[in-house]
Amino acid sequence: SIPAQATHTNTHQVAVSLKTQAGSPKPDISKSKKRKAKKVVKPAFDMYQEVTNQMIEALENGVKPWVCPWNTSGGFGGLPVNYQSKKAYSGINILLLWSAASKLGFTSNYWLTFKQALDVGANVRKGEKGTRIVFYKMLEVEDRNTGEKENIPMLKSFVVFNADQIDGLDIEPEITTDNTAPFEAIEHVEIFINATGAKITEQGEKAYFRPSTDEIVLPSRERFINNLGFYCTALHELTHWTGAKHRLDRIKKSRFGTDEYAFEELIAELGASFLMADLNISGEVQHESYIASWLQQLKNDKRYIFKAASAASKAHQYLIESTTEQQKAA
Repeated sequence: SIPAQATHTNTHQVAVSLKTQAGSPKPDISKSKKRKAKKVVKPAFDMYQEVTNQMIEALENGVKPWVCPWNTSGGFGGLPVNYQSKKAYSGINILLLWSAASKLGFTSNYWLTFKQALDVGANVRKGEKGTRIVFYKMLEVEDRNTGEKENIPMLKSFVVFNADQIDGLDIEPEITTDNTAPFEAIEHVEIFINATGAKITEQGEKAYFRPSTDEIVLPSRERFINNLGFYCTALHELTHWTGAKHRLDRIKKSRFGTDEYAFEELIAELGASFLMADLNISGEVQHESYIASWLQQLKNDKRYIFKAASAASKAHQYLIESTTEQQKAA
């Protein structure tokens, strides 16, 4: 081809060109072709790492992402609930939604996807950013080589918005309760604890679950600043109680100060938080001494918080289901 700017032909160039065509093999133009530019592959979104980073950030800022950030007086307690299905979220999604609510100052425990908001005649306000949560289940697949079946985890993420970010929802205002009164028995919590069937002894100054005797020991309730401190501690120890060999078989022999011991304490903290939300009470057990260990493990293992949340959710469901059956039988 002739360059667009050329206005005349050089006779020497023509001669050389003809000579090349007549006496020389055709040049291998394949070698002169430009290589196609490689596509830049973006790293896949790592949900495990993203969630872990959120938990680390919250803990480093002095916020426990498993403490319910709002008053727990509504019909569904303090657990985050899908507004359309009226089902409470579970596992790691509780932590993600509580953490987002605490960070962004949300006051509602209702959440919807963008489409769900449209389906109920509402709309997400322009400029609002959603919160990413996960859908997790085990899939059974067959190995092509061996034919053996194995279970592999499937993790998908999607985005939800808090009711505070949405216009047009029909939500009745909740009546808040004062949780700062002196110790006074809360009837429905007492009924729940008794329905577990756990052997609980109130004595001494320490709270613990003793696997050898399958017994929970709590300080007498009069020692607590208020009733909520007592109930939070009782629910924490009940979560440990579910880990006995003849229940969920979770507790292994471990010494105080080990990573295994701290992991079980994290499960108990999460489990107690889930239970408190379900029972419409608030508060927390003070276990700041474990935070350094939790932070280290979170940084080392991006699945650490998922494992803990899953175990805590199983303990929570075990207690809810067993007490419901017990109360029906009564």
